[in-house]
Amino acid sequence: MSFVRRCATHLGLSDGPIHAELRVDADQISLLEIAPRSIGGRCSAILRFDPEAALEELILRHALGMPIHGFVRETGAAGVMMLPIPRAGVLQHVGGLETALEVPGIEGLEITIPIGQTVVPLPEGNRYLGFLFAKAETPDLVETALRVAHARMEVEVEPARGGGTSS
Repeated sequence: MSFVRRCATHLGLSDGPIHAELRVDADQISLLEIAPRSIGGRCSAILRFDPEAALEELILRHALGMPIHGFVRETGAAGVMMLPIPRAGVLQHVGGLETALEVPGIEGLEITIPIGQTVVPLPEGNRYLGFLFAKAETPDLVETALRVAHARMEVEVEPARGGGTSS
């Protein structure tokens, strides 16, 4: 049983969507969040269904007991990497975006924090640098694409002066 499934089972979550965020460092997995809710916002856009429907529509149909058997998720695997903030300080530059987008399987990349903003990494911080989207035939290929693309990015953060933070 997977780590996330064990956590969900322990909390009594057995039907409907769950949202789990993990931090993976080498062989260590840390659970950041697990909740009985859907993935949201930018992340859910990576999932596509036929006939066309948003993930949230299918969740509502399921909750209301309406049929969802006619909807099929596109084949293959999809994933989103919430881009971590490497260190606290002021965001100066994010480079390598073009080369990250050239990685096979990468579908999109969004940087959501403007240059010049104060940033704080999780778990003390409350946001990500942005989002990296990938699709491939298998979950392993998606994970590899995300890791390779992320490795091509260069994030420059200078130490903050004065101790204040901005959002």
